[in-house]
Amino acid sequence: MSQSLTLQHPTGKLTGTIKLPASKSEANRALIIAALSGQESQLHNLSEANDTQLLQRLLQSNDQTIDAEDAGTVMRFLTAYYAVTGQQKLLTGTERMCQRPIKVLVEALRELGASIDYVGEEGYPPLKIGGFKGSGQKHLKVRSDISSQYISALLMIAPLLPEGLELVLEGKIGSRPYIEMTLSLMQHFGVSADFSGNTITVKPQKYKAAEFTVESDWSAASYWYSLVALAQEADITLLGLKEKSFQGDRAIADIMYRLGVYTEFTSEGVRLLKKEHERHISLDFSDCPDLAQTVVALSAGIGIAVDMTGLESLRIKETDRIQALQIEVLSLNASLQEVTPGVFSLKPGILQKKELSFRTYQDHRMAMAFAPLALLQPIEIQEPSVVRKSYPRFWEDLQKVGFEVTYN
Repeated sequence: MSQSLTLQHPTGKLTGTIKLPASKSEANRALIIAALSGQESQLHNLSEANDTQLLQRLLQSNDQTIDAEDAGTVMRFLTAYYAVTGQQKLLTGTERMCQRPIKVLVEALRELGASIDYVGEEGYPPLKIGGFKGSGQKHLKVRSDISSQYISALLMIAPLLPEGLELVLEGKIGSRPYIEMTLSLMQHFGVSADFSGNTITVKPQKYKAAEFTVESDWSAASYWYSLVALAQEADITLLGLKEKSFQGDRAIADIMYRLGVYTEFTSEGVRLLKKEHERHISLDFSDCPDLAQTVVALSAGIGIAVDMTGLESLRIKETDRIQALQIEVLSLNASLQEVTPGVFSLKPGILQKKELSFRTYQDHRMAMAFAPLALLQPIEIQEPSVVRKSYPRFWEDLQKVGFEVTYN
């Protein structure tokens, strides 16, 4: 396995058509819902991302010990899935996964009647999951400012609960589009829900078998937007994206309009073209935190000042993404600082020609967010294989549009 790769582009001119990976957010929800239905559903265009392939394998596994590796959705969704279906499992993951909190979800599931014990440190995996005895409780209050994956995990099992579920989301709702994506997919498989104010109500119901085709991944598209913004000339078509999408990261089209990319929606997907960019923008990432790294790396490279809010959940991802960004933008003569609680400011500097090497912190998004900077000068990406988590073909796709990729 290569420890690093060197990336460069001889002309800075990009043209081509790219078939993006499928959305792992959609795919993983569809897999859990299909499993909960107990019937055969036809799922098309399932993501090649490691997270989705892993979830597929684990749902078919009879093993008592289940390794969710570094996949947050897999850990959280399976915790709820195994709990409500009464399966006895030991659910674990990588060292980093066992440092990511899960207490909010475990406490909620216990209130509903699940038997879950911590094997190690309180509030963190590994988890010992036992039987399920309905508690008769259907009213739950959950903090909604940490991870929407907890909420999605609870919603997907809600129709199977004896009393259904009335979920009250306390505080500012983070990643709301991901919650709405979950409810839309539940509806596609025959389950209705009511989302009014901060309360989501799901009555006891049965999922129905259905056919579903997973859309291309808007998160993966974000790196291509960054590539177009940094290129000297660009005309890139991304296949399989929809203007009306379940995915919150569809917001990248609007964000990048300000950062130098025009989006033309076509019957095939989107066509990306260059335009003028603004010099100073303010963005709230509450609904789309996975886009923050792309925007920070691009803005630091292109010289755009950005004021940001809605980054709270980034500290509990594959790595502490805020800290990782703060370290890596320093080599671009930029600084990322928390100016007041919850408000971050990126101040770009003058990019100097020097050897640039970016660490990835076991985080796929760090690798792909900084890769487009190779359009400005040759760069090194450390531990490039991390992209397998969500976009295994990323480096090969860059070669299709003229990038030179050298494994070191």
